[in-house]
Amino acid sequence: MKSDLALILETAREAGDLARRLKAEGLKIWSKSGGSPVTNADIAVDELLKARLEAARPDYGWLSEETADDPARLTRSRLFVVDPIDGTAAYLKDRPWWSVSIAVVEDGRPVAGVVFAPELDEAFTALAGGGAFLNDAVIRASAQDQVEDCRMLGDAPMFSHPAWREPWPPMHIETRNSIAYRMSLVAEGRFDAALALSGKSEWDLAAAELICAEAGAVSTDHKGREYAYNQPNPRMPSLVCAAPALHPLILARVRHIDLPN
Repeated sequence: MKSDLALILETAREAGDLARRLKAEGLKIWSKSGGSPVTNADIAVDELLKARLEAARPDYGWLSEETADDPARLTRSRLFVVDPIDGTAAYLKDRPWWSVSIAVVEDGRPVAGVVFAPELDEAFTALAGGGAFLNDAVIRASAQDQVEDCRMLGDAPMFSHPAWREPWPPMHIETRNSIAYRMSLVAEGRFDAALALSGKSEWDLAAAELICAEAGAVSTDHKGREYAYNQPNPRMPSLVCAAPALHPLILARVRHIDLPN
């Protein structure tokens, strides 16, 4: 698996260089059917990743945000799960909080992962059982054990909504567009938690979940259910990612909510 990690890290860096170059040249922008933005860079980076990774590992399956889904992936025990540019909104607004996310998934679980933020030159990496790293330095989740005063990544208006059974205490709330990057910041301990009560996809989560797990953080949906990958429907209902002592405290506040599938 070390060779897989080296492969996806090298490819993520190449993809990041391409994304930065295309943005400097001027982007073509349009909207997907759901209204989210997509650019020619998203497509070009996806094509580069697919070409490089499939050439190196032709027996692996493929799942990417920007590639039409091929059910043949379900027959593969190992596959790449990719988000070419996670956080396209930040990418478009010249904010540095976008990333290239690549995971190797084996039998439903990520075993190698990279989340690379090109504008910041931050490469978060992990191998199953091998720890988590930021640019070769070991990272660990925080020891935060209370919701009050925690450093939370999420949508500030959501926390102040009057419908909560119990009001949220004061927290230091910030946002980052890339879900994978948010989770990586929790793994590093720069933030204590990330909460999103909206649907996410396997490509948003796979690499970062492994990085979090290897750093000691916990990632589940808002009901406390663990994620499984390479599913026929690659959508997940939500994200609760937090330091280990904080995770159950956040679940206690959100697990009663029923979200649409």
